[in-house]
Amino acid sequence: MKAVIQRVTEAKVEVAGETVGRIGKGLMILLGAAADDTEAECSKMAEKITALRIFEDENGKTNLSLSDVGGEVLVVSQFTLLADCHKGNRPSFINAGDPEKAEQLYELFVSMIKEKVTNVGTGRFGADMKVSLVNDGPFTIVLDCKEGKIL
Repeated sequence: MKAVIQRVTEAKVEVAGETVGRIGKGLMILLGAAADDTEAECSKMAEKITALRIFEDENGKTNLSLSDVGGEVLVVSQFTLLADCHKGNRPSFINAGDPEKAEQLYELFVSMIKEKVTNVGTGRFGADMKVSLVNDGPFTIVLDCKEGKIL
């Protein structure tokens, strides 16, 4: 499982011109599920992301977590995070989970985030989405979960 986490002041996702998810201050998460991912990787990723201390305290130090600042979360599925570009110029997505399994893991991840965060917005799995955000910092982190370990 891979995730791109961006600290934002606002973010939204639209499908066919309709806003389906919107947040204020918090985290915008692009999430990709690999073919060999399990609930264990999903759980570990959700735990790590919600505990990350990447928000600034009164001294400008990144000491605060999502819950410390009352942050919101927008989760968007993105299988292209699993692209393999080693051969040639056309990405291969063979490492991405099959759509049914990937959607189950995506929904599980969202439910785990909702246990810890009051306002959680989502995209629409498998849809053509338009995502916009204001990256705060900018502050962006890429996490890769392999066998329950965050890399």
